[in-house]
Amino acid sequence: MMPQEPSQELSAENYAFLQQYIHQESGIALGADKQYLVKSRLVTVLRNERLGSLDDLCGRLRKGPPEALRRKVVESMTTHETLFFRDPAVYDMLRNDLLPALIRERRLTQCLRVWCAACSSGQEPYSLAMMLLELGCAAWNIHLLATDLSTQILDRAAAGRYLQIEVNRGLPASMLIKYFQRDGLDWQVKDEVRRMVRFTPLDLRRNLLGLGPFDLVLCRNVLIYFDMETRKKILAGIRGTLLPGGCLLLGASETTWNIDDAFQRETIRNSIVYRNPTGGTAK
Repeated sequence: MMPQEPSQELSAENYAFLQQYIHQESGIALGADKQYLVKSRLVTVLRNERLGSLDDLCGRLRKGPPEALRRKVVESMTTHETLFFRDPAVYDMLRNDLLPALIRERRLTQCLRVWCAACSSGQEPYSLAMMLLELGCAAWNIHLLATDLSTQILDRAAAGRYLQIEVNRGLPASMLIKYFQRDGLDWQVKDEVRRMVRFTPLDLRRNLLGLGPFDLVLCRNVLIYFDMETRKKILAGIRGTLLPGGCLLLGASETTWNIDDAFQRETIRNSIVYRNPTGGTAK
């Protein structure tokens, strides 16, 4: 007999509870119209925990859940879409303008520090690592930090193993051949690329002093999930990690406008770059 599929029934009271719980644990602000997102993201948790419904899950969470369940709920809500070289215009700007300029500025020290602030399953930092190798930085001292709230997704990112469908999305065939090796039905990132990236868990709402200083920070398609006060805190924290003249890249629908006006907005090609004119306080 097939096991019964969990019910996605969710009372208004329990949705309000989940809104508060998820905001407290992750900073994600869920509007009244996001029930569909909660239901789609948490159904796997229901199956794994053998719970009959979302209402049952709320009952378990109210009792003070074990750490494993709390982490599963948070990670289900914070795992987002990603792919290699996502948003080609941004990577064209990085390849042709921003990274070459940084390489010229750092030619004496041959050191670059980059932070991918919400790296998900690793495609963004690995894309940057491959691009830096293509730009002639193989012998440089590259510090490429990749962080995410989800430890589960970070484990997968650090493994550097991708399905065929994942490498088909955005990754040029020439780079697949050069920087990956076949492993059964999957593709494994070669060690020369994996060694360039350090993956570590991080909640962007915490005090970021001690991180950096960075030449470049990518925090793309993240701020849209937070409320205004949390966005302000995160942007101020990121600015504090940037070197003088250091750059922040956000998602296409995100901005520092009327949130943190200390950043200077620049347009390079068709992409927006937010530059820190004064530098951060991180040591």
